[in-house]
Amino acid sequence: MDSSALFGRYYPADSPVHHLDARAKLLLTLGAFATVLAAGNGWALAACALFLAAFYAAARIPAADAARAVALLMVLVLATAVLNLFFVQGGTVYFQWGFVQVSQQGVASAAFLSCRLVLLVLAACLLTMTTATFDITDASERLLGPLRRVGVPVHEMAMMMGIALRFLPQFARELQALYRAQASRCAALSANPFRGGLATMRSLAVPLFANALRHGGTLSAAMDARCYHGGDGRTRLRPFALHRRDAVAVLAVAAMAACTCALDFLGASGIV
Repeated sequence: MDSSALFGRYYPADSPVHHLDARAKLLLTLGAFATVLAAGNGWALAACALFLAAFYAAARIPAADAARAVALLMVLVLATAVLNLFFVQGGTVYFQWGFVQVSQQGVASAAFLSCRLVLLVLAACLLTMTTATFDITDASERLLGPLRRVGVPVHEMAMMMGIALRFLPQFARELQALYRAQASRCAALSANPFRGGLATMRSLAVPLFANALRHGGTLSAAMDARCYHGGDGRTRLRPFALHRRDAVAVLAVAAMAACTCALDFLGASGIV
């Protein structure tokens, strides 16, 4: 695994999207999710794709880096496509072998849902590639702050999410180092689950989980040594503040939602 291809790894750049308020980016990402999920035809999904491409261009993220970041989740997209391809039936039958059948409706459903999943992944990746991990956790804590009144441990939840996101690149690097160490010892490593793949997973997973537990113990000891008591009295180096560019981003996502709804209406009316 290449740690540079990890899903949503932060991409440092000086762009308008990077400078948006983290709280606004979280809410706008949820709005983009809702817009993509509401898209009911291919034209609406195409509009969402064009808007996301414009957002990536504004964030100055190269297409190759965006593709590498979402590559690891393409397995989920392919699995969803295969399930729809074989289990959704209707229309012209393109292929049939025994009980296995591929029809026109199955192909259409597989293509539509695959495109929708890819757009959702790209929207989530845009958030994590333009927002530092601790800004995401701080923004989540601020947005969920009212839940403290009903006893929800908001700070602890945000802290756990931040720790998980922070250690993902490190675990990817350690997995790569473990693989190279096993290969240098002439270990028979295989990705085929029927030909030694399970043994390979075990030889890599056991030391990886051991390292994870060790890092967890070290982090716990460090927090105890610093007398960590949660978010009480905690200050921030860069306080959150809304600016004019955040309003522009809101208008852009609103335009995306408006175009999607208009194309859905036109599609339902049979115009497109």
